[in-house]
Amino acid sequence: MHQSTIDLWYGFSIALQPGNLIWAVVGVLIGNLVGVLPGMGALSTISMLLPLTYPLAPVPAILMLAGVFYGSMYGGAIGAILLNLPSHPPHAVTCLDGYPLTKMGRGGAALGITMMSSFFAASVGIIVMVFLSPALVRVATRFGPAEISSIMLMGLVAGATMSRGSPLKGLAMTVFGLICGTVGTDTTSGVIRLAFGMTDLSDGIELGALCMGLFGVADFIVSVNRLNTSSVRPKVTMKDMRPTGAEIKKSILPMFRGTLIGTLFGALPGTGPTITSFLAYALERRISRNPERFGKGELAGVASPEAASHSKTQMDFIPTMSLGIPGDAIMALLLGALIIKGIQPGPQLISDHPDVFWGLIASFWVGNILLVFLNIPMIGIWVRMLRVPYRFLFPLATFFICIGVYCARNSLFDVGEVAAFGVIGALLLIFDFPVAPIVLGYVLGPLLEENFRRALLLSNGSFLVFVEHPICAVFVSFSVLIAGVQIFSFIRRPPRQKADVSLPTPRFPLR
Repeated sequence: MHQSTIDLWYGFSIALQPGNLIWAVVGVLIGNLVGVLPGMGALSTISMLLPLTYPLAPVPAILMLAGVFYGSMYGGAIGAILLNLPSHPPHAVTCLDGYPLTKMGRGGAALGITMMSSFFAASVGIIVMVFLSPALVRVATRFGPAEISSIMLMGLVAGATMSRGSPLKGLAMTVFGLICGTVGTDTTSGVIRLAFGMTDLSDGIELGALCMGLFGVADFIVSVNRLNTSSVRPKVTMKDMRPTGAEIKKSILPMFRGTLIGTLFGALPGTGPTITSFLAYALERRISRNPERFGKGELAGVASPEAASHSKTQMDFIPTMSLGIPGDAIMALLLGALIIKGIQPGPQLISDHPDVFWGLIASFWVGNILLVFLNIPMIGIWVRMLRVPYRFLFPLATFFICIGVYCARNSLFDVGEVAAFGVIGALLLIFDFPVAPIVLGYVLGPLLEENFRRALLLSNGSFLVFVEHPICAVFVSFSVLIAGVQIFSFIRRPPRQKADVSLPTPRFPLR
């Protein structure tokens, strides 16, 4: 029997111990709940639960916190599809087609496809972790600042092309996201940039405030002023949650492609599921025969990014546990929880603490199975939220958004950021500008800047480092190719479509 298989069975013996299993169940339950609630994301929840893990042993503590993490991924998709509220940044992409599907009366089918994609991708990620972790760690160590910079560049270029409509609008929104990402203290020089004298901006713009404002609050502002809001709250039954055979067949290949993207990017340190979900969406839109359908209710735009984010979520534990390099802020919190328990993540973790490593991997499977059986009977509760009158839904959702954003950094200023980005997002929606590239630019911008500086420092200021290394040359070539195809496609468009660059009249009838 393969040694990894033996180790996995040992992990199940650890994860299925009653004491550990109970805490894993508690984690996925809390994670699923906070994922659905607008504003209460995994980051703020784990931050609040971290002190509660002090009296726990290392294994149940890390199992509970990890359960909150991937449990919130399931719940976050529900909020994004049904209410256009991405409580976790990767689900900002899911809103693009998930929420239009809900308005079309196919929100249940979108949830069913999401559950299938999530479970499949998570299972693949777990299998890869079990059998290929050592090889993936060796590959990850070959990626230096220049390689990571080239990947970030390709992600930004792809982000500008993923939006429907004019690519110039997508590029403009990506640049706006880059500007938002530069706000705050520069990590290299210590200079505070673009804060305009406001000390609260010295730590930068809060990601949760950005996402909640652009997606949740902005849609609230626009919807309140619609003459007829009944179309936004269609009736969704349990029968609708079972996608048709044609819908499943249509989603299988996007599911596989998203899983592949999440797995390939999984072992790269410094990248999170937000990046992979955006790249998966951009790829699906690029290879689709009908790219104009994206953003209007395309199942492939839900299946692929959800699969990418869930496989990446599982794979994120490879650099975190094996190299001690967190993929995002949530992984950094989990890393801190291990260090608090006296466990040092790194190459020796598997041999020094096999109960923690293999028990955690086994708990992923246990937790994902629990989440599938948990969401099926409770999905009726979530879909009924659509029938809540808007005069109750708006203030209730806004309350949860404010609580969640405030808890992230205990700052009322962040609540003001939500309001500001809500107004900005509403204006962008009215004038038909895409908002998803803003999130991508915000996430990738600081990573690109930091690794770009490191690459130039190591190469003594030579820009040739980005084409001399084979991996860099491949990703830079892809970036140039994507940009070239977009420019060529825009030039070949009929004159009426080129006129889309100008600002249209507001598409929402206002009172």
